[in-house]
Amino acid sequence: MDREHALKMIRKFPDKPGVYLMHDSSGNTIYIGKAKSLKKRVSSYFRHVGFASPRLARLVSEIEDISTIRTESDAEAMILESRLIKLYQPFFNVELKMGEKYPFIKITQEDFPRVIVTRNRQYDGSVYIGPFVRVKDLRGLLRLAERYFALRTCTAPIEAGKLPSRDRACMRHVLGLCLAPCVKGCTEAEYRERVADLILLMSGKCADLASKLHKRMDASARRMEFEEAARIRDMIKAIWRVSRQRLFTPAMIEGDATDWAPLKRLQEALGLPVLPWRIDGFDISHTAGENTVGVVVVFEQGEANPSLYRRFNIKTVEDVDDFRSMEETLTRRYGKCLEGQEPLPQLIMIDGGPVQLDFARRALRKLGLGSIAAVALAKREEEIFIPEKKEAIRLDRNDPGLKLLERVRDEAHRFAITSHRKKRESKFKRSLLEEIHGLGKNKVAQLLSRFGSVRAIAKLKKNELAEVPGLGPVLAERIIRALDVTE
Repeated sequence: MDREHALKMIRKFPDKPGVYLMHDSSGNTIYIGKAKSLKKRVSSYFRHVGFASPRLARLVSEIEDISTIRTESDAEAMILESRLIKLYQPFFNVELKMGEKYPFIKITQEDFPRVIVTRNRQYDGSVYIGPFVRVKDLRGLLRLAERYFALRTCTAPIEAGKLPSRDRACMRHVLGLCLAPCVKGCTEAEYRERVADLILLMSGKCADLASKLHKRMDASARRMEFEEAARIRDMIKAIWRVSRQRLFTPAMIEGDATDWAPLKRLQEALGLPVLPWRIDGFDISHTAGENTVGVVVVFEQGEANPSLYRRFNIKTVEDVDDFRSMEETLTRRYGKCLEGQEPLPQLIMIDGGPVQLDFARRALRKLGLGSIAAVALAKREEEIFIPEKKEAIRLDRNDPGLKLLERVRDEAHRFAITSHRKKRESKFKRSLLEEIHGLGKNKVAQLLSRFGSVRAIAKLKKNELAEVPGLGPVLAERIIRALDVTE
């Protein structure tokens, strides 16, 4: 790749964490790296003419294209880098191809599982949590686990339903660091419950774990087991303290939790340069052109991430015009992405046909994002439309790639309808108040903010409404009478 051309392309890269993939002239991925700043890291390859490392000089000489995947943090970029290297096996990545770089927590497959740290993940039926990108964080979690979960670390053979394997417990049990299943210090059910709690903690599901522990704490207090209740209380405090430090990785792996088949199949069927790690799905919903809403849903690693969904109230389009509504939605969505508020996807899916796709592509080109892959999925025949191709792609109805696209499309449709319905109902309810003589928009906003909904206001008594500043008994009676008729 020409140096000037490369630097011009890199100027558009975000100054954010992520993973970059370098490709040769045949489209093969030859190197994958991570960065705290994609723009700064990738540009460093092209700032110098001579390289001390022959390997690096050869890598740069073979680069013909570069693609990026934005992540929310540097830690997430490290994890994604490791996974993509395992998947693509790039020629110039040596370290991560040779073996695991980051440590995992392994919960062994035994009657009384052990907790150990390993860098070599195997497919042995054990539960692997991680990878952890900082060993310091891992040690902090292990100290918490040792203090409050008290699982065994020894290799003594212990089988459920058999006689104790030892005559007496070891010093770890005396110190309260082990439940001592080797001398029947606990039942298998009690031990398994601790293991399940630990998995919730290590996989970052602190809210779920805290909810379970609160119930146990209340039950212990009712049984007047105050010492145990106090222990659980301290445990809950420790869990929330750790959760605020954001030590957790986003993955819990049992064998290999990520189902790569749909993503790999989509990459193959659509001819994508990289795995569609993140897919954005778009849809429009309205009632005869009224209360039009555009939405985007986000799928990461083939799974929906509702926390990243966004809705847009269409502002520039009047009457029924799904095409321009789609164009406005993409323009506003990716305008925010270019401001650094959201990462860009590897694939965009439009609910509709070739015309909807054309308007979506027009929005992307105006933003300088024409290189992002975009397709449209039409209902009924489930045809996939690709830009600049007249013939639609038809995959087998059981094709894993098509199934994933259908899930994205159906979720976008569901979210669009729900968003439109909420907007319509909110506008309808608000209009009931605004139609009452003497109530302006400011007073309506004040009432809804204070009481929450029109239905709640309708249940109030006259004197309760009259106490609201700026209303008085006359206007309060008028509101009650109006809502009593319309509700």
